[in-house]
Amino acid sequence: MEVELLSQGEPLTRGQVDVAAIFAEHHLDLVRLALLMVGDQASAEDVVQEAFTRTHASRGKLRDPDKALAYVRSAVLNGCRSVLRRRATVFRKPVPYDPPVWSAENAALVGEERREVLVALRRLPRRQREALTLRYYFELSDREIAETMGVSGGTVRSTITRGLAALAKELGEGS
Repeated sequence: MEVELLSQGEPLTRGQVDVAAIFAEHHLDLVRLALLMVGDQASAEDVVQEAFTRTHASRGKLRDPDKALAYVRSAVLNGCRSVLRRRATVFRKPVPYDPPVWSAENAALVGEERREVLVALRRLPRRQREALTLRYYFELSDREIAETMGVSGGTVRSTITRGLAALAKELGEGS
């Protein structure tokens, strides 16, 4: 079954989730999210591709097509969790995190402070890492983060507060 592109102003109805438009607009951001979570480009791209494949297959089952992006974000996070669980099972030790490097010039420009923050972020519990990434990297609101993570808005706020405190402690900054 082909994906039917909708015109710009046409409202979405049940069964008409415009997966192609969501892909075109948000694919890169979702790969970046997955890359921050799993730490390598190939796995990140696989996770996002699988999320879009499943979204396309179940697009007629979505209760609210306006929330399709939140559904895809949740699918990406769940896919990242699965990748990390598989790695933990295979290696039985934490996966060392190396910030992504796309070229030698880029590697030279990556500052030590940024690397330290990414390493410290990687050491946080999964839920805190996800909440902080969605807030500060993707600039999502509490409501959007809650929808993506499948938790309440209060849980999002408290998780971010605890995550920031843990991050400051990890980086050796005063309260």
